Amino acid sequence: MISERSSRLPPFYVMEILEKAHELELEGREIIHMEVGEPDFDTPEPVKMAAWEALNSGKTQYTHSLGITRLREAIAAHYGDRYGVDVSPANIVVTNGTSPAMVLVFAALLDPGEKLILSNPSYACYPNILEFVGGVPAYVDVFEEDGFKYRPEEISSSFADDVKGVMVNSPSNPTGIVMSGDDLAALVDAVGMRGFIISDEIYHGLVYEGRERSVLEFTDRAFVLNGFSKLYAMTGWRLGYVICPEQFVRALQKIQQNIHICANSFVQWAAVAALEETASYTREMVKTYDQRRRFLLERVREMGFGVACEPTGAFYIFANARRFTDDSYRFCLEVLERAGVAITPGIDFGSGGEGYVRFSYANSLENLEEGADRLHEYLKERG
Repeated sequence: MISERSSRLPPFYVMEILEKAHELELEGREIIHMEVGEPDFDTPEPVKMAAWEALNSGKTQYTHSLGITRLREAIAAHYGDRYGVDVSPANIVVTNGTSPAMVLVFAALLDPGEKLILSNPSYACYPNILEFVGGVPAYVDVFEEDGFKYRPEEISSSFADDVKGVMVNSPSNPTGIVMSGDDLAALVDAVGMRGFIISDEIYHGLVYEGRERSVLEFTDRAFVLNGFSKLYAMTGWRLGYVICPEQFVRALQKIQQNIHICANSFVQWAAVAALEETASYTREMVKTYDQRRRFLLERVREMGFGVACEPTGAFYIFANARRFTDDSYRFCLEVLERAGVAITPGIDFGSGGEGYVRFSYANSLENLEEGADRLHEYLKERG
């Protein structure tokens, strides 16, 4: 019999849309992809060269379970240079992507039945991974008029003995909203000494107005999740990391040893190059993303979707589609079938996301123009 735990796991709706789009493409349809959050850029050349050199020099064996020292030092230096925080390499655990990092953190922090505060809406996999390791989501509603940011008073009133912390994601998936320093400081004050903050910083560097802030600038009672997939266009390389309080290092290490052993050795060497040799590449990517963001934001609004707070980070626009539907998944399937445009249903991100759709601008400007034209024509025909 299939386990109850796996049976309860809901589908990842964006992948359902993507897989349906692939089926249509096999039938000869041309689909414009604005659903997946995957950079369309190639991995920067210095990263590929570092991987090649690591392979050629025989760096293909197990590494230390925490990760190679050289990479952990580079990550610590990166956080020092970018945010002015003192991070010890000893407090960093390198993982096979940021999602596996969540498994380590949730398993080390929560006993079965204990809770973690999540926003509603939030990234689709947070509650799924949390529940898979025995934790329980404690949802706090966030609202479009606030830019889908936590209200500190709601966080404060949501804490109880079985609540271990709060999850935050800035720049955000699905909303593209970036929390300010004041936002993070207020959140830290609301949590106080009652729990820990888990900060998903995977979209750091992809900010187009102002700058992102790390939770480590405001507290050391925090776990930082980050990685190389988004800013460095390295999704298939599968490399992430955790920066954690000292008392949790050994717990994360033991889980890592038993489940993953270590992250891929030659990819870790490539990641050093990503941190130290790709500034010119990432600047160009960010400039291009911003051009796409400005274009698509204007077109989305022209079509009648609502965007109360402009997204300034990641590569997403989370748009109010209630003018068109109260069933976002059905609407996205309809748009895919009729217009040949793939977008993500808001229900993927929780009940608070129903009535919204997410557009990804991790695609060429030419394709975004074609997708916007198709969607605009379809919505006019639909009435």
